[in-house]
Amino acid sequence: MNQALAAPVADLATTGDLTFIVRQDEKPYFLSSALTGGDPEVHFKTERRTVPIRDMRAIAPDVDQEGFELVAAESRVADFYDPDEVERVYEAEVIDLLKARFGASAVYIFDHTRRSDNGSGARNPDGRRGPAVRVHCDYTDKSGPQRARDAMGDAEYERVIAAGGRIVQVNVWRSIGDAPVQRAPLALAAAASVPKADLIATDQRFPDRTGEIYQLAYGEGHQWYYAPLMDQGEALLIKGWDSRDDQVKYTPHGAFELPDQDPAAPPRESIETRTFLAIE
Repeated sequence: MNQALAAPVADLATTGDLTFIVRQDEKPYFLSSALTGGDPEVHFKTERRTVPIRDMRAIAPDVDQEGFELVAAESRVADFYDPDEVERVYEAEVIDLLKARFGASAVYIFDHTRRSDNGSGARNPDGRRGPAVRVHCDYTDKSGPQRARDAMGDAEYERVIAAGGRIVQVNVWRSIGDAPVQRAPLALAAAASVPKADLIATDQRFPDRTGEIYQLAYGEGHQWYYAPLMDQGEALLIKGWDSRDDQVKYTPHGAFELPDQDPAAPPRESIETRTFLAIE
């Protein structure tokens, strides 16, 4: 199912310290950057665990099996920090990519978030963002369908479901730096390797609403992967929710430092574009 990618010269497996939530009796929550004006304010305990992280290029993952997929996806965007160019050029590229990959009848783009580990974070309309280091899934059983309704509209959501269609949330994650990613790459867990009991529903509080995501508690059987040296000509498709119960639904992910990471290497800069797909 993947578009053509360069064959890896070696399996660049590594290890990394990932940040997991510690289970607790009460429902955890955090205040979003949009609410704090800076870093999120976390109201739960976390722990760091060292885990093996394999090179995903060695397995050619599929988004409907592992929950993520690496594809060739060149872009004509010159400046990913220019919101007008992103809206005018990049959104059309994302729509074409996802329609071709999934056979989607419609693609609803509802967010672009830029991140950097340059020390101050990447510029966004709602503030600067650094890499998301706590492993998490962006949506839950509760928030996935609600966010789909928000993006698509209630009437369209109901129409697609009533007609036997499928609605899928997919993030398109891309490096936007001048050099391949050498710092703070993204680790992703194969969705089928994560028991539902390890996904901890967590409130995410915004100025005008409260959302819900899954934080991930550590588990021995989780299988972790990353894409070494991603460049601007590649994109990661990450599944966040699926209306079909016979498909993997949630893909935990989070940034990590490579064991031999060079602090003088160019900062990791990335953009993640959040979408819902109607597949009929």
